[in-house]
Amino acid sequence: MKAVHFGAGNIGRGFVGLLLHEGGYEIVFSDVAGALVDAINATDAYTVHEAGPGGVDRVVTGYRAVNSKTDPDAVADEVATADVVTCAVGPTVLRFIAPAIVEGLKRRSPDLAALKIMACENAIGATDQLRAEIEKLDPSAADRAVFANTAVDRIVPAQPEGGGVDVTVEPYFEWAIESGPFGGDLPRIPGAHFVDDLAPYIERKLFTVNTGHAATAYFGAQAGHVRISEALADPSVAARVGAALEETSAVLSAVHGLDPADLAEYRATILERFRNPELVDTVQRVGRQPLRKLSRNERFVGPAVQAAERGLTTSALVAAVAAAIAFDDDTDEQSVELQRMLRTEDADVLTATVTGLEPEHPLFDAVHQVFAARQEELRTL
Repeated sequence: MKAVHFGAGNIGRGFVGLLLHEGGYEIVFSDVAGALVDAINATDAYTVHEAGPGGVDRVVTGYRAVNSKTDPDAVADEVATADVVTCAVGPTVLRFIAPAIVEGLKRRSPDLAALKIMACENAIGATDQLRAEIEKLDPSAADRAVFANTAVDRIVPAQPEGGGVDVTVEPYFEWAIESGPFGGDLPRIPGAHFVDDLAPYIERKLFTVNTGHAATAYFGAQAGHVRISEALADPSVAARVGAALEETSAVLSAVHGLDPADLAEYRATILERFRNPELVDTVQRVGRQPLRKLSRNERFVGPAVQAAERGLTTSALVAAVAAAIAFDDDTDEQSVELQRMLRTEDADVLTATVTGLEPEHPLFDAVHQVFAARQEELRTL
């Protein structure tokens, strides 16, 4: 069996690639970073180090890498004979990997089973997005594949210097995959679990893990902390993060009928993971790309929209939005752009542009107020 995975970064090697290897797949990593591709091909094994209680070292073998920038034809050939295609490239990059998948599907023998495609991104319906990009290029190509949405969860911090292609991760992971599209012919991925309805898993993860992680980064940055674990050791930061997650849990319970007690236990598990001192993760790394994280369906505005529409409280999530707006990192392109917009755009336009909220939406006024307040603060600096 063979799997092609787009995105040979830390998530690709330390999570998706690891589980595919343990399922017995030969792995072909596809990436545009030439140095990374060369480094992978210069080794015949790499180690995934699990940092924290219960962590072990796991060795991955049976892989190679292809440079999709310089040799897209080779990538298409690999896709044509693969059993599984996965990706961890970021939602905005899905359109760039679609052409190679389309070309591979065109070359695929009709004698082979349908290609199983799963996008492993921090986004709702990422596989649906990838399928849409494929169908834009060739509507018939999608007929040769099955597409399943997934929810993935594993913290992979910034890696230590000199680690090569080894990866340090946390011991905990979750990979939920919708089972329906496979019609009983499930891919063999040890540790993954297949579910009939993925929506609760996706939103539980996005609105707890991603919301909590980003909120810790932004509140932590405001308080002058450097590491995520240090930020959560600050009672004030921990209280604000906890309040935001209580609001997202209320949404998850209202929308999906999830048990409040189970959600409270899940929140506690998530926050304990963030406190892991062996994961050297920084507020700067987790807080990067604030514009994406402030968009309509993402980790703050997404749950706050659903809460406001149901008459639930949103004050803690709006406070997290305010902290994200104040995140000022001159090494992050989106942070720089957000600070420029704050200094040049009207608050009405800015609120709508960044968050996608309509002026008549019940959440708009509260979010508008934090944008206006930040602009006023900047004028006094």
